Amino acid sequence: MAHEPHEMNVAELSAAFEARVLSPVEVTEACLGRIEALDSGINAFCHLDIPAIEAMARASEQRWMEGAPLSPLDGVPVAVKDLLLTKGWPTLRGSLTVDARGPWDEDAPSVARLREAGAVLMGKTTTPEFGWKGSTDSPLYGTTRNPWNKDKTPGGSSGGSGAAVAARFTPLALGTDGGGSIRIPASFNGAFGLKPSFGRVPAYPLSPFGTVAHVGPMSRDVRSSAMLMDVIAKPDARDWHALPYEPMDYAAELDRRLAGKRIAYSSRLGFVTRVDTEVETIVAAAVKRLADLGAHVEQVEPPFGDPSDIFQKIWWSGASYMLGDLPEEKLAQLDRGLRRMAELGNAFTKKQFIAANAARGIYGSQMRVFMENYDFLVTPTVATTAFDVGQLSPRDADGKAWMAWTPFTSPFNLTQQPAASVPCGFASDGLPVGLQIVGRMFDDTGVLAASYAYEQTDPHYEKVPPGF
Repeated sequence: MAHEPHEMNVAELSAAFEARVLSPVEVTEACLGRIEALDSGINAFCHLDIPAIEAMARASEQRWMEGAPLSPLDGVPVAVKDLLLTKGWPTLRGSLTVDARGPWDEDAPSVARLREAGAVLMGKTTTPEFGWKGSTDSPLYGTTRNPWNKDKTPGGSSGGSGAAVAARFTPLALGTDGGGSIRIPASFNGAFGLKPSFGRVPAYPLSPFGTVAHVGPMSRDVRSSAMLMDVIAKPDARDWHALPYEPMDYAAELDRRLAGKRIAYSSRLGFVTRVDTEVETIVAAAVKRLADLGAHVEQVEPPFGDPSDIFQKIWWSGASYMLGDLPEEKLAQLDRGLRRMAELGNAFTKKQFIAANAARGIYGSQMRVFMENYDFLVTPTVATTAFDVGQLSPRDADGKAWMAWTPFTSPFNLTQQPAASVPCGFASDGLPVGLQIVGRMFDDTGVLAASYAYEQTDPHYEKVPPGF
């Protein structure tokens, strides 16, 4: 067990609360102290309501003292991405165009479940404007930085959540993922992140980018995210896309063995042309560890081609829908890249948009047939390590914003499969690298268990960024 409260994972915190050797108030104070001391150099948090946070911690402490906690997460600090509605707190989505007056009278489903479980909501974390890109800076909140190297981006769009977890500001965070927005910052920050099967974690309101957007957990270790899934996967009638609720103890399923599982290893997905050499080498070594655990690994490239044009038409059209009715004075306040994306989305015809969705269906069907032969598909999470802040892409502009360096994540938003990024090593410059583990549709427990099996052989969650 870790000795300092901010270093402890969820299972350790819950056990310490039960044994009354540590209180939620002490943990909350430790986390707030770190945020106050260190976040000015990171900018992970965009809203902190300290009196409300402290009140949640005191209420949790009282429940534990009375032997009546609401859940194992009672008293555990959890950060909330600023795209998720949080009652009483503004959800400004990184934008100057959102009216800060609200009203803020409703929780998103995942936030509501956390309140019911007694978790301590530790404030809101930064996002690029409306979560539109894979790095985190916005007109409203400025630039968020990577704890491993403050000159580098933490990724996005859940960059504030990823940075908060890596910096030990909080053991848990909520993220959203519409094209890699949980997995990219998990990879760049040396954290774990899960994009659950679409509909597994209820969401409301539906993302303006549509049915590619998922809500999921971020943490330093896999077990903590599994314990968070136990809470946030509970039902909410407001999400009409939600899967039928299946009561599940995700943490209890982690010890499934990997031996005998069939794994497809794809270093390029059949279409990716550029992957950093170090990333490819580190991921290949990680795949060998999976084989050493007894999995049957086959190197294979899915034959379906590049789906980025499908994703672009859906994502860019979502931006157009979201921003198309704004008056010029509001449009002038937007991130220029986001405005440009919306303008490009306006140029797509209805026929092109419908055709893209039809092509998405074909791609998803092909992937499901492919996965009949495999339990998991593993790839690099991102084609590069974290790059300099202020950049949209570390590579030549190709008209597709961030998609040249994130070709491995968005395909599985199209297919809606569960996919996780687990830390698997560090490049020579000290920046983290992630291994993506993709499961069959609905097999969230399998993805978590495979991630946990890997983590036990290569526990990078124990490493701390310099200065943190």
